[in-house]
Amino acid sequence: MNTGLSRRNLWAYPVGSVGRDMAVGMFTGYLLTYVLFTKSLTGAQFASLSVIMMAARVFDAFNDPIMGNIIEATRTRFGKFKPWIAIGCVLSVVVIILSFSNPFQGWAYVASFGVLYFIYSIVFTMNDIAYWGMVPALARQAQDRNRLTSRTVFFAGVGQFLAGVIVPTFTAGSMVIGGNAITAYQLVSIGVCSLFFVFQLLTVLLVREENPDQTEAEAVGLGKIFRVIRGNDQLVWGGICFLIFSVGQLLLGNGLSVSYLYFSFGYNGLLLSIFSILGNLAGAVLMVRFAAMSDRYSRNQLMKGGTWMSVAGYLAMLAVGLAVPSSFLAVKFSLLTLSNLFAFLGQTLVYLLWMICIANTVEYNEWKTGRREEGIIFSVRPFMTKLAGAVSQFLVMMIYLVIGVRSVTNGISEWENAASAGKCTIEEKVLQIESLLNGVPAAKTNGLLVCMTILPVLLLLAAYGIYRKKFVITEEFYEKMTKEIAEKQE
Repeated sequence: MNTGLSRRNLWAYPVGSVGRDMAVGMFTGYLLTYVLFTKSLTGAQFASLSVIMMAARVFDAFNDPIMGNIIEATRTRFGKFKPWIAIGCVLSVVVIILSFSNPFQGWAYVASFGVLYFIYSIVFTMNDIAYWGMVPALARQAQDRNRLTSRTVFFAGVGQFLAGVIVPTFTAGSMVIGGNAITAYQLVSIGVCSLFFVFQLLTVLLVREENPDQTEAEAVGLGKIFRVIRGNDQLVWGGICFLIFSVGQLLLGNGLSVSYLYFSFGYNGLLLSIFSILGNLAGAVLMVRFAAMSDRYSRNQLMKGGTWMSVAGYLAMLAVGLAVPSSFLAVKFSLLTLSNLFAFLGQTLVYLLWMICIANTVEYNEWKTGRREEGIIFSVRPFMTKLAGAVSQFLVMMIYLVIGVRSVTNGISEWENAASAGKCTIEEKVLQIESLLNGVPAAKTNGLLVCMTILPVLLLLAAYGIYRKKFVITEEFYEKMTKEIAEKQE
């Protein structure tokens, strides 16, 4: 059986993540920003949104293993992954566009938000589990998997980078499309989702799965899901570490940095783009060089280096934000951006390593039980990502409520809606928003800074500590497993 990674798949599979991760980056990274700056909500309504988001993501997380088992039981002439990639993509596109085109306010908006958010939790899971579940099926050798994973994460990073540049640049500030955020978010979401569809279509049409599994499908049952996960101790510990790491990773990007930068430097989406550009570019270089790095350094060495690099970046960000006077805006912003580069670079390295660690538990499962169970095992990674998203989003919204940012964001939202309805000029809107931001107390801004730096540091160190004590699949152990598996199959 040919288990090598073909050149065709090495390109066709990763490239599909560009548009896909642009859309995901917009939905997960900017939906809360869309809410804050286009909707005027009371404290009860905002708190209700936080509960909805938390509940939907927890539901989504527990739905992942079920979807993984459904994929395992799928048998079509196109394989078990492609049908769900396609169906999930089309439905996700519809939901994302509707989410950024929602005209309601108040409780009507809260109700419609809840419906759309829960639907997204279901339909994107179809695509996500199937897409990442293909990795072990396409690359069974360690070197091939490192290449495929690093390239896929690279293209996913390109998609996230493009979302991080396009969305804030054209939805706030002088380059806002249509003169207001309401129109801008709607048009940008249509453009981003169009790319989501096109790039996923390339993967569906061009990827070739060697010898797809056509054995008789097993019945889908929760019992099997929990037996597979419970019986794989490395998957359990890897999932726990990835959950803690992901909560820390998501805190800054889930809205805290947006409000902090707007409060500190003005309502200019281009600043958000610049803030993330260096980190994303450095992360892209790292992904290209990852295969060479993994040949030179052990996984433990890379995990340690990535963790401490990220911690250093966060602490530097905190020091700059508190110590550099606001009168030196250009210097302060430049140093914050440089600090974010190191934090982002370290987190990118750790994230890439965890993708490989979790993928390697497929062979661990096969080594222990004789069965690979790719769909179920690979559902754990998005399960933990979404659970982390629920926790981090809840923490962000609670931080917003405690610090009291709504008094500012509701004011901005009122002027954005007035501009959208033609009740004020763009120039008047800009001046009024600038006046609002000039009146933000330093305590609010510094509170956001402390939360978006200290909390990630604590979580990153906790994840690394558990990894060092509990995760045992080193490169040497992996080679031992694959050798014994091959011997059994002969």
